[in-house]
Amino acid sequence: MHFYPHERVALFIDGANLYATARSLGFDVDYKRLLELFASECQLVRAFYYTALVEDQEYSPIRPLIDWLDYNGYTMVTKPTKEFTDASGRRKIKGNMDIELAVDVMEMAEHISHVVIFSGDGDFRSLVEAVQRKGVRVTVVSTIRSQPPMVADELRRQADHFVDIADLEPQVARQHAGDERRRGRGGPREAMVQDVQEPELPDELDQDLDEDDEYYETGTA
Repeated sequence: MHFYPHERVALFIDGANLYATARSLGFDVDYKRLLELFASECQLVRAFYYTALVEDQEYSPIRPLIDWLDYNGYTMVTKPTKEFTDASGRRKIKGNMDIELAVDVMEMAEHISHVVIFSGDGDFRSLVEAVQRKGVRVTVVSTIRSQPPMVADELRRQADHFVDIADLEPQVARQHAGDERRRGRGGPREAMVQDVQEPELPDELDQDLDEDDEYYETGTA
């Protein structure tokens, strides 16, 4: 990775996009290892994690992950999803965190020298250009090794640096709890966290992460 020793760095993680990107490469992200990796490479100021929540669910499968991240060094940014019915009568849930991520990047640009965006969404190209004009370097983390690539070409071109998350897999991939115990690392709490991930995304969202909105289909109205 391309960091200077005294750079002040902030991470901006699009949770759904990162989950889909890692899954397309056949692994899950260990968020504890991810934070440790970047903290060892630079002066890490903040790590933001963005995700939308379905509020009317009796139990949200992502809630344990959100709680763990909130207690372990991440700044959580969440908002409720919105439900609507499309023209064909199907009920869908809309959850998009692009605006929240962009606002935070612009606000933090005054206090940091390097932005790291975990997303391949081409809509962020203008955001990257805007913070670059403020003298801030930008790294985009996604992948070109999936089929199709998860990063938009225009975003990759605009960024100062592109990091393929496939290259980070040995350092940030989730390991089995049994492997951790054999190596003398982790305990019951860490083992439980290893099994907490973003929930399975619907196929429609997986195939169209670069659209303006992210939709979760819930069935027929």
